[in-house]
Amino acid sequence: MELTDIQRKFVLHWGEMGSMWGVNRTVSQIHALLFARGKPMHAEELSETLGVARSNVSNSLKELQAWNLVRVTHILGDRRDYFETSVDVWELFRTVVRERKEREFDPTIRMLREIVASPDFQKEPADAQDRIRSTMDLMSKLATWADEMLRLSPGTLDKVLTLGASVQKFVRGDAPAPTTPALKKNDDPDAHHASLPMI
Repeated sequence: MELTDIQRKFVLHWGEMGSMWGVNRTVSQIHALLFARGKPMHAEELSETLGVARSNVSNSLKELQAWNLVRVTHILGDRRDYFETSVDVWELFRTVVRERKEREFDPTIRMLREIVASPDFQKEPADAQDRIRSTMDLMSKLATWADEMLRLSPGTLDKVLTLGASVQKFVRGDAPAPTTPALKKNDDPDAHHASLPMI
């Protein structure tokens, strides 16, 4: 398959970004290609398009499947395995957050809780105890926040992120405080709530 200039640029950049995030370049490029194409592809086609070894493609697909970012599908009359990814960016975002939380945050939080609960923890200097407790507290709050975000529908999550950006601008002083129109005599106070963002 011949890539367009846009597709090539997207795939190459996604591979570079993957390397910066600690993900193998080929793994990232395969995911980017499947996303940009929006249609299932078999391993040979992925190998030819990206110019990488078939064994590299096979290992990369296994890793993407382990992350629940790629799934196997089949085409009638073709015995080969085809691979596809979601073309919904919100679904991909939620999958990455969920997988990273389960692989990185949850084990770290469990380890920190074990450390704090250990009798030997009290023998550590007070400032070291404070740092470890603060780390555990921060990671616990971030994990709780991630769980809450994963419960939201994509539409609601989009509203939360948009509202969050507005709140940040207001807190920094970059934007004026939102105003509510003054009520006139005989006005219905609930009528003005219709203009507020709903989550």
